[in-house]
Amino acid sequence: MAKVYFSSIHGRQKSRLESVERLFDKAGFADLIDEDDLVAIKVHFGERGNTAFLSPLYVRRVVDKVKAAGGRPFLTDGNTLYKGSRSNAVDHLTTAIENGFSYATVGAPLLISDGLNGHDYLEVEIGGKHFDRVKIGSAIREADAIIAVSHFKGHEATGFGGAIKNVGMGCGSRAAKQLMHSDLLPTVDSGVCSACERCVGWCPAEAISVRSAAAIDYDKCLGCGECTVSCPKGAIAINWKTEPQAIQEKVAEYALGAIKDKGGKVGFVNFVIDVVPDCDCWSWNDAPIAPDIGIAASTDIVAIDQASVDLVNSTEGIKGGRLTDPYSKDKFGELSGIDWTSQLAHAERIGLGKRKYELVRVG
Repeated sequence: MAKVYFSSIHGRQKSRLESVERLFDKAGFADLIDEDDLVAIKVHFGERGNTAFLSPLYVRRVVDKVKAAGGRPFLTDGNTLYKGSRSNAVDHLTTAIENGFSYATVGAPLLISDGLNGHDYLEVEIGGKHFDRVKIGSAIREADAIIAVSHFKGHEATGFGGAIKNVGMGCGSRAAKQLMHSDLLPTVDSGVCSACERCVGWCPAEAISVRSAAAIDYDKCLGCGECTVSCPKGAIAINWKTEPQAIQEKVAEYALGAIKDKGGKVGFVNFVIDVVPDCDCWSWNDAPIAPDIGIAASTDIVAIDQASVDLVNSTEGIKGGRLTDPYSKDKFGELSGIDWTSQLAHAERIGLGKRKYELVRVG
């Protein structure tokens, strides 16, 4: 049975920042790091306009502990599929700095894991239900160890977003995010296409030809998403058509690819605070659905997410917000109408971890 170490935020004169350090020690994260290891601290830098993302003050404590263990930490996240403030490395880093993730604040450099435009990735063979191979950002793939620091919250496509979502969706390249979000092949809007031929160079199947506009040969198309993310005009539309169970299972398979071959040198920290109904990728955020609960740490990605869900569901929700029933024992199901257990069940099936856990309370 996996152990999930948990520190409640309640208590007089109790520092949340010091709780992060105690959890790092209790969970044995220092033992995951060898001298001079390059340690990826996987975070979500927050979309411009959103204020619910995790404070860099928490992340700084993780950085300091990694350094004390002999590691060389860097903060990282992958570019987004949608056209927001983080779809390329320049905008992404600018947004991160605007949101407080400067070197002066966090004490570590920032790297966008899949490069300038999302093409810097390495393929990892996983032999999954949905993917035989997955596209993982190079900075994540080449790191010696990973500490995933996640803001636990609701999510409109997966029910909730925790460590599995942060690692799975966040470590995939831009094209990977298209594959996770859609089961459909791409289409070209000939009225928008400028016939620049950039998509031709990125198509691994040689399925695209260009005359007055790009045309896709669907007998050859792999549905890899590279054309979608390489088009500078947005003429090859993003497809968001998928089923909740499918996207959750795909995210879990990408999480497997992200941590594969790390030799167990992976740790997870979930902050069950500011539990807002939606993802931090929005340029706004709604009020939380539950009061701040605490911080959890574990080396089991499945157990920590199961424990975080259970902590939220066992806590009285905030009245007057998005929840119809603040006493609901399935708050994320009520909010989204989604069976969020799919990501946990599939993650357990493919060997990511165990849903059964022991909650170890840390003062």
